[in-house]
Amino acid sequence: MSRIERVEVDPWEVQLRKGSLELAVLASLSAGRAYGLEILKALKDSASLIVPEGTIYPMLNRLKSEGLLASEWEESESGHPRKYYSLTDEGRFRLREMTRAWERFSDSLGALLRAQRPQADQ
Repeated sequence: MSRIERVEVDPWEVQLRKGSLELAVLASLSAGRAYGLEILKALKDSASLIVPEGTIYPMLNRLKSEGLLASEWEESESGHPRKYYSLTDEGRFRLREMTRAWERFSDSLGALLRAQRPQADQ
């Protein structure tokens, strides 16, 4: 029997991940439409973001109500229909704006952190 190891995450890291989740969701849809579980898998695989279903679906609904996402139901071979989400033009615009803001923030914070490193660490 294998033992599942729980990794404790500091509260500051949880807040950092929560703050970037909307950007990650929009980015995960930039290549095309996806249904909820595909979005969760993309977040986990490409960004190491493990997001509970109870978090992602309310966010998808909010982004849809804000006009950033469109959705459509489609029958699936496995028997139950799936709701596919895609970016609207407004969602693509928001993604570009958020990406620019993230890059500015990341660059400036990175510069600050590099400046604080002792010379031996560089």
